[in-house]
Amino acid sequence: MSEARTFTVAGDDDGIRLDRWFKRHMPDVSFNIVSRWARTGQLRLDGKKATPGDRIALGQKIRVPPIEATPARTARPERKLVELTEDEQRFVRDMVIHSDSAAFVLNKPPGLATQGGSKTNQHLDRLLDGLADESGRPKLVHRLDKDTSGALLVARTARAAGLFSKAFSGRTARKIYWALVVGVPDRDEGTIDAPLAKQPGTGGEKMHISEEHGLPARTKWRVIDHAGNRAAWVELQPLTGRTHQLRAHMAAIGHPIIGDAKYGGAEAFLTGGVSRKLHLHARRIRIDSPDGPKIDVTAELPPHFAESLAMLGFEIAGGDSRPTTNKAPVSSAQRKVAAAAKQRRRERRGERRSRGAQPKPKRR
Repeated sequence: MSEARTFTVAGDDDGIRLDRWFKRHMPDVSFNIVSRWARTGQLRLDGKKATPGDRIALGQKIRVPPIEATPARTARPERKLVELTEDEQRFVRDMVIHSDSAAFVLNKPPGLATQGGSKTNQHLDRLLDGLADESGRPKLVHRLDKDTSGALLVARTARAAGLFSKAFSGRTARKIYWALVVGVPDRDEGTIDAPLAKQPGTGGEKMHISEEHGLPARTKWRVIDHAGNRAAWVELQPLTGRTHQLRAHMAAIGHPIIGDAKYGGAEAFLTGGVSRKLHLHARRIRIDSPDGPKIDVTAELPPHFAESLAMLGFEIAGGDSRPTTNKAPVSSAQRKVAAAAKQRRRERRGERRSRGAQPKPKRR
């Protein structure tokens, strides 16, 4: 091809990454070539310079440079489905708590990794082959930590995956988590606003609050019930999607999630027979569906979480109803993390505004 070509993004590609578009429609063009086009400014999206990671939208124009000098490349063979045992197939099918033409919602058990990695051969992504049908193989669009249980949505088509990914990145999807935490917050509800960054020396396996290097992270929380001063049952809603956000935020305000040794240390465990497993569960997910009404699914608790609730005297039926808020005085102790972060950001904005400007004389 000696001339550049222009393509219009179709509905099935709405919301996917630009490099994914090339894999679908121009498999002979390698990722390295796409990256080189981007670096040299030849790759354009609606006339503007584009990168492989840009999300594309319905109706946008993609300019593809001439590729006649590009060596021919054999298209990748399609990924073969993994042969699962009957027990594995039954296991993944039993996780399904909702199914429609666009998605499955699974109730992931604790202890199962969402994706594979070094020394992780058994994971949910592998088991999804057991749900493949004429629409293809289901596709992950978000994750849960290995020890976190609950509602996890997977897309049944490439089009649905793009739309769901867009909803998660745009924060229009709503996720509600339940957790048991050590101690009882002195307010009924609040919002934690504290930036998170990877903690140096942990290989990226642990996050910490960093006003200088952290990315914005916000979590809404409310107390559902409490057992004296020993423990509280809380509802958590992540307003951003940082790694380990809920765990790091609750530990930061002095109430680590029960069973979370990574962020709470020895203080994250209760005596008296309460399970030492992590007590964090994705209770509910709400998201717009491309093929019908809004998906709104609730996931039942794993046995260890339900047993701990009963042991502490909590009734599961009361967790999904929102009580009238008790507007107690705001505690400075509970808000110090957010206040410090906001103050630092305010100072940085002041530094940027004053950069290069002459100081104004004070009024007398």
